[in-house]
Amino acid sequence: MKGLIEAIEQEGLKENVPQFKVGDTVKVGYRIIEGGKERIQNFEGVVIAKKHGGIRETFTVRRLSFGVGVERSFPLHSPKIAYVTLVRAGKVRRAKLYYLRGRTGRAAKIKEQK
Repeated sequence: MKGLIEAIEQEGLKENVPQFKVGDTVKVGYRIIEGGKERIQNFEGVVIAKKHGGIRETFTVRRLSFGVGVERSFPLHSPKIAYVTLVRAGKVRRAKLYYLRGRTGRAAKIKEQK
């Protein structure tokens, strides 16, 4: 039974997943179906968390929209994710960046990795 579950998980995994980590700024293209039309909506921000592993892996992206913090979680291997591109590599020393929620302006800035 365990081998069957692992085989199903391997089928659902995407092969062309980009390598990014917490602290990086990414641009996520998310497929949205409105009526009969499909379009791709971009969401660009800082990855503040990555959870789980394998087919269940998710990541949370945070950005400021008109002065309001907006966070969105994406399943990494979902067919609704069109692409994930790395915009900027960040240098952080934490696995989760939830402390950014309480910071604004320059205090919320993440150093760039050289």
